[in-house]
Amino acid sequence: MTSLSLAVRDSNTMLRRNLLHARRYPSLTLNLLLTPVMLLLLFVYIFGDVMSAGIGGGDRSDYIAYIVPGILLLTVGSTVVGTAVSVSTDMSEGIIARFRTMAVHRGSVIIGHVVGSVLQSVLSVVLVGAVAVAIGFRSTDATLVEWLAAFGLLVLFSAALTWVAVGMGLISPNAEAASNNALPMVLLPMLSSAFIPVETMPGWFRPIAEYQPFTPAIETLRGLLLGSEIGHNGWLAVGWSLGLVVLGYFWATAKFGQDPR
Repeated sequence: MTSLSLAVRDSNTMLRRNLLHARRYPSLTLNLLLTPVMLLLLFVYIFGDVMSAGIGGGDRSDYIAYIVPGILLLTVGSTVVGTAVSVSTDMSEGIIARFRTMAVHRGSVIIGHVVGSVLQSVLSVVLVGAVAVAIGFRSTDATLVEWLAAFGLLVLFSAALTWVAVGMGLISPNAEAASNNALPMVLLPMLSSAFIPVETMPGWFRPIAEYQPFTPAIETLRGLLLGSEIGHNGWLAVGWSLGLVVLGYFWATAKFGQDPR
């Protein structure tokens, strides 16, 4: 059996392990999923009319359309927090040390976490999207190509944040520290254009919203689903995603290759 086939086999085994673990202990995933759902319902039903007027919309349905792309990216950020916690738990409980003594491809452990996390992120986005549709979100103008591009962006962004989350999990001494270290994944979407346009923010705060990965990704997703202007945000979103993939990959593999705890 070749090295590649061994890597694929072991990665598939680790993927099944992580998915089974998530199925047996769903409480973490459900808790992380509740955050974007509650924010969606809160902003739509409590602040919807006021926020719609603030962005120049006619009624609450306009704000539903505006906020959903941001909530979908927030869902991705919330989901990968669980990845950091899961990786840290594996490291601190000794299972990784056990894997190191077995005939297991070293990279398969990380790859299993990454692929499993991306699959969970996609599933979480689908579930939150279903809630959004149930309360009135519609994307009638998007073509099949635009829907596929939006899905591809979500998968790419999920992979980018997942690799970074794996690195955060590897440097964390325990699950609590991993959860705290990954907190920017949830906070950054709230400091972006997810809830209000960047141009309506105070001048001193605007650069924080503009020069971070979530805002171009949100604006690109908004343009694909709702037909708004994408401009340079598409290239920025892809560039941020690929850059974070590379950064997270080298960070995670370098940390994992060091001596075990």
